[in-house]
Amino acid sequence: MRLLADRKRVDKPEIDIVDTENGVLVSLKGHIDIDSSPAVCDQLVAILHAPHPRTVSIDLSGVTHIDSSGVATLIEALKIARNCKTELRLQGLHDRLQRLFEATGILSLFNGGVER
Repeated sequence: MRLLADRKRVDKPEIDIVDTENGVLVSLKGHIDIDSSPAVCDQLVAILHAPHPRTVSIDLSGVTHIDSSGVATLIEALKIARNCKTELRLQGLHDRLQRLFEATGILSLFNGGVER
């Protein structure tokens, strides 16, 4: 049991938020799954509803796993960003995430706002 508890701590996502002159950079690290995506979603919604940044970039280079709830979180953030007239960009997609997002059609939703 202890090993499982230790593993959950390691896999808990980290969210780093930095204001830049170009907008806000949100760096996600770890597992984004059914257990962690509500907290990630809450953070993204708070950023998007704050005094509206023109651009929010989400760096996924540190994401080690994402499931369908994590993907749904990104789509929800995109819907909110569009309503707020904020550009939402993805960056740091490693090969596995790139393939997943291409296969699910997510890349096309971001209108070219994806950086590797």
